[in-house]
Amino acid sequence: MLYPAYVHIGDDKYAHGVTIPDFPGCFSAADEWEDLPHMIQEAAEVYFEGEDIPVPAPTSLEQLAANPEYQGGVWLLVDIDLAKLKVKAKRVNITMPENLLHEIDRYAEQYHMTRSGLLAQAADQYIHRKQSA
Repeated sequence: MLYPAYVHIGDDKYAHGVTIPDFPGCFSAADEWEDLPHMIQEAAEVYFEGEDIPVPAPTSLEQLAANPEYQGGVWLLVDIDLAKLKVKAKRVNITMPENLLHEIDRYAEQYHMTRSGLLAQAADQYIHRKQSA
């Protein structure tokens, strides 16, 4: 799933620093730009390892870019493999209309997600939207 990552641009003396706003307190760094995606994935895996916290949906880049905390750097959209995050998961059995299941699968494939990941994200967003209303 694509998550925004804010890069504090480094130089010859300092590495590029990375903040992942959707994972508070999750930071990474790399000397080379091409190493950033791997390092960000690794940071996300360490952040969630053994924790019983839900993986949040990505915040829109437009919303984050308007935040004055993020000035002077650049944004990257990084494809974080949520399947590699070792968060506690529980298998469930659900029933739904077959045509809806096909739509879910098409959407999940288009956005490089699993069916379970999409359903979990949709439920999480729905619940949080209702709670904040």
